[in-house]
Amino acid sequence: MRPRQRGVNLGLFLLLSQLFQVGFDNIPPATLITMGLNIYLFLSPIKPLMDACISVDKIWNGQDWGRLLYSVFHHADDWHLYFNMVSLLYKGINLEERLGTRWFAYILSVFSAMTGVVYLVLEMLLAEVMKDNSYKFQCAVGFSGVLFALKVVNNYDSPGTTTYVMGFPVQKQYACWAELVVIHLIAPGSSFVGHLSGILVGLLYTKGPLKNLMEACADGFSLGSFSRRQTRFDGQGYSGYHDVGDDASNHRTSYTGGMTEEQQLEEAIRASLNNYVVHNNRGSDTFGRPGRLSDDEIRQRRIYRFAKR
Repeated sequence: MRPRQRGVNLGLFLLLSQLFQVGFDNIPPATLITMGLNIYLFLSPIKPLMDACISVDKIWNGQDWGRLLYSVFHHADDWHLYFNMVSLLYKGINLEERLGTRWFAYILSVFSAMTGVVYLVLEMLLAEVMKDNSYKFQCAVGFSGVLFALKVVNNYDSPGTTTYVMGFPVQKQYACWAELVVIHLIAPGSSFVGHLSGILVGLLYTKGPLKNLMEACADGFSLGSFSRRQTRFDGQGYSGYHDVGDDASNHRTSYTGGMTEEQQLEEAIRASLNNYVVHNNRGSDTFGRPGRLSDDEIRQRRIYRFAKR
């Protein structure tokens, strides 16, 4: 993990540009608040990165348990923030519409804590199995683990459909595993264990006991209706409660233009970066239409969003 570089925060500028393009009224509240928190803590971090990152040594030996919370919402640089938040934007629009604002916020809270816990367990196991204590000192920050968990949940309802990873067709249920391997090959310095932690947390929710435990806890606090009813967010405010069904699916399809999450993400990054090209070409001596990014360049930039945990 490199220290944050100072200078012009181009990634932050592009992220804000993307938020304005989507429209704040079209972003569900839990997603918007989570993005706002990440942006705020990037601009005004609670602690320096080396004091916020998560590792076995710092948490288990140093008893600094606050890092379980701090590490998720801190980012190494503006590009790390940009790609993670654009990914959260479109995952949030899909999942919060489907699950409801309060249940989605509940999921974000649990996943944020669980990815850190699973990360520590995996690092401790690696240190023991590999007889290498360096695993206990590997420190990571970022929201990517939570994003991998959300990807597993988002893909769970459509296992037979196909998405694309680096241009190759992959069934959605295996897409997270393909991205895990590809990212590690392209960016060896990325937190492989952090990303794997997110996938395992997502599987604990979709195929394991985590969802049932969350529902049991919600029932204990009279919150059980969260998992069965949702607050519909339609870009114009709330329209009350209703059962999850085809109505929500049709609304989501009309908003996203029928695109999959991966297509939305590529289009979002393309729009942001091409708008920046247009902005930079204004007032220059160059005439003609600014060049547009190719599909391969877009995919490479998407892979970069997970280059850190």
